[in-house]
Amino acid sequence: SVVIQECYVQNTAREYAKLYAAEAEPLEGFGEVPEIIQIFLIHRPANNIPYATVEEELVGEFVKYSVKDGKEVNFLRRDSEAGQKCCTFQHWVYEKTNGNLLVTDLQGVGMKLTDVGIATLAKGYKGFKGNCSFSFIEQFRALHQCNEYCEMLGLKSLRTTHQKQRKATSTKSKNLPNTSTVKKMVPKKAREPRDFISSEH
Repeated sequence: SVVIQECYVQNTAREYAKLYAAEAEPLEGFGEVPEIIQIFLIHRPANNIPYATVEEELVGEFVKYSVKDGKEVNFLRRDSEAGQKCCTFQHWVYEKTNGNLLVTDLQGVGMKLTDVGIATLAKGYKGFKGNCSFSFIEQFRALHQCNEYCEMLGLKSLRTTHQKQRKATSTKSKNLPNTSTVKKMVPKKAREPRDFISSEH
């Protein structure tokens, strides 16, 4: 079932986030670390959709900190502390798993994240298969820009000199993203039904 898979993915990502926090929190000046909230699977035998997920309600401005297709620059991702720490979390997981796994679709309110995805190589990673395409890993590798938190954790840059040159020429020709890119914030209200409506597979 899609719902069971969603639970499995989010709770797996949550374990990676805990390991990331254990490594990042003791670093001087790192500060608060993003947390992926727990998602619970409930079984409702009397209901025609027998499985549902329940999670803590996040109150506040809901922001996407990493974009699935990687093609747009989200200012909140780049400029906010939570956004930068989410990008560093992605880089940390990527490096820890030797490029085999990436936590994607990081979104939430402040440092509390939910509805995340995981991309793995086709064969999976340590018996785990993600729910997102491998292309997300390739896009992350091409588009990730290290920030101060990546440096604090001593993560290796993903840039090669060839990519650097290509990046320099491609950014000049592109226009700045229009305001519609920034408005990708979904109020929690619109998301609530997802907590209780499940796929009927």
